[in-house]
Amino acid sequence: MEQLDISRREALKLAGMGAASLGMPGAVMGSDKLDAQGNAVRAEKSCIFILLCGGPSHVDTWDMKPNAPVEYRGPYKPISTKVPGMRINEMHTKLAKLTDQFTLINSMTHPGGISNHFDAMHNLLSGQSTKRIMQGIPDDTPYMGSIIAKHKPSTRNIVSNAWLIKCVGRPVFCAPNIGIGGYLGSAYAPVFVGSANNHPAMDNFTAPKIYDLADEERLSQRRKLLGSIESNALAKDALGQDWGNLREKAYDAMTRPEGREAFEMNREPTKVRERYGMHPLGQNLLLARRMVEAGVRFVTVNGWAGQSNVGKKGPPSSSWDMHGGNMGMGDAFGNGSYGMGFCLPRLDQALAGLFTDLKERGMMDNTLVVVTGEFGRTPNVLTQQPPGRQHWPRCFSSIMAGAGIGGGRVYGKSDSRGGSVISNPIRPEELSATIYHALDIPLNGPQNNTGISRPLTTGKPVMELFA
Repeated sequence: MEQLDISRREALKLAGMGAASLGMPGAVMGSDKLDAQGNAVRAEKSCIFILLCGGPSHVDTWDMKPNAPVEYRGPYKPISTKVPGMRINEMHTKLAKLTDQFTLINSMTHPGGISNHFDAMHNLLSGQSTKRIMQGIPDDTPYMGSIIAKHKPSTRNIVSNAWLIKCVGRPVFCAPNIGIGGYLGSAYAPVFVGSANNHPAMDNFTAPKIYDLADEERLSQRRKLLGSIESNALAKDALGQDWGNLREKAYDAMTRPEGREAFEMNREPTKVRERYGMHPLGQNLLLARRMVEAGVRFVTVNGWAGQSNVGKKGPPSSSWDMHGGNMGMGDAFGNGSYGMGFCLPRLDQALAGLFTDLKERGMMDNTLVVVTGEFGRTPNVLTQQPPGRQHWPRCFSSIMAGAGIGGGRVYGKSDSRGGSVISNPIRPEELSATIYHALDIPLNGPQNNTGISRPLTTGKPVMELFA
């Protein structure tokens, strides 16, 4: 399901300025706190979820095995970090100085050995473990962004749930419910922002049409006219008053300037933009920070690193699907679009920029950051040339930071070659439960308008991850 091509003006016209908050993907209204002057302030927590689509190799990034045979450990060496005992890829020179700010998880796993992008991403984003999709029966489970939009909607921004660059190319990379809200409905689906030809590293980057206010003066006149017509009826009818209040919230969120201004990247100092990196991954993380500041609750960032000038070009979906020669993607350890020599330095710069920026702006306490792929890569390097690694769901790595998550430690452990988890496994169920707990969202209770009680996940929060 694609994002609706609709402007604010059209949305208001069709939805009566109140139902707009219920009918457009990602556009749901809630209640933030106000400061002494009556201005909305960000009081609730938000999440930046960085999805490294394709599945990065844990053995070559954050769970390296320098003592394993060369056919397992690969060509890279680990470097020491700010945290004693935590060692990561030698190309993570910036991130190595910030390891005290995040927890590194080396015990992520998919039960059941799911090794295709479609199911693995569905399980990761829904916080479930199911093979129903492979059986041709779509699961109606909402993804985490939709759940958070349901429980923690924004009033300062028309959008509560956003996705920066939707995965494209082969449909195998796109989980089935990526563009819908599952059983919660389309109002909780994400608003998709950007594309390969329209991303914030480009000078002509433009915001989605949903942020286009169009004729603001005429909109204001229509608001006043509608208010005068309704005034007598609203005073006598409680339901009418509720509808009027909802309409005012929708109008307020639509007309606040910070939503539109978040996309004006030139407002950022050049030094800050360059800190993140002037490439799609870096600037999308900067945009995610700006959107969170503007009131968006959940921002999924596609971990597309951009297109290298070396070898095959990579679509904005699968930079980390580094098979090597067996799928014609070039050297997984090279400098092409599907090579760690190209992708890892960009990831290092972008993540370091985000962590530094959030800390300097005092946002770490209220911003959860999650960095993960849908699975990892085989412990052994494939023998074909050029080299690469195959999908590996049994063991992979993730990073979590902010919103109470402790920093400066490694949680969980894999075996000597990175093939299996040997302590503290974390499934999608536990990961999603931990995310919900960090964002103060109850795990059980009615989740849709029918009142049916359905748990968000069967997992429990991993309390050891919190400071």
